[in-house]
Amino acid sequence: MKTTTLADKPDAMSPAGAEIRFIMDGETGNMIHSTVPSGQINKATRHKTVSEFWHVLEGRGQIWRAREGREETVVLEAGVSIDIPVGTAFQYRCDGEQPLKFICISMPPWPGDSEAEPVKGIWEPTIA
Repeated sequence: MKTTTLADKPDAMSPAGAEIRFIMDGETGNMIHSTVPSGQINKATRHKTVSEFWHVLEGRGQIWRAREGREETVVLEAGVSIDIPVGTAFQYRCDGEQPLKFICISMPPWPGDSEAEPVKGIWEPTIA
């Protein structure tokens, strides 16, 4: 059994460009808290072996997802939950004045930054 507390400062940056704080990890998955600053457009990526569930806590943004010939763009705002199945191309951004903050659960556990491969997104990233 584990108990954790959210760190005051980010532990790392995601391959897409979000600030991340590690929350929990285990044999079947892990959980992080992600923050995307106002106006930031992250890099588009696709995961090779993991699926993710996201739950938006605050802020406003959009996520584009594409998989097996299907594409959609969804508004991200408090209370919205989405999934990112293995092999889904995705890109997200913060459109609001406040940072976009969400919880992300990865299944199985995140294996490392080489998991995310760059893909062509629909927006020009604002980060390198």
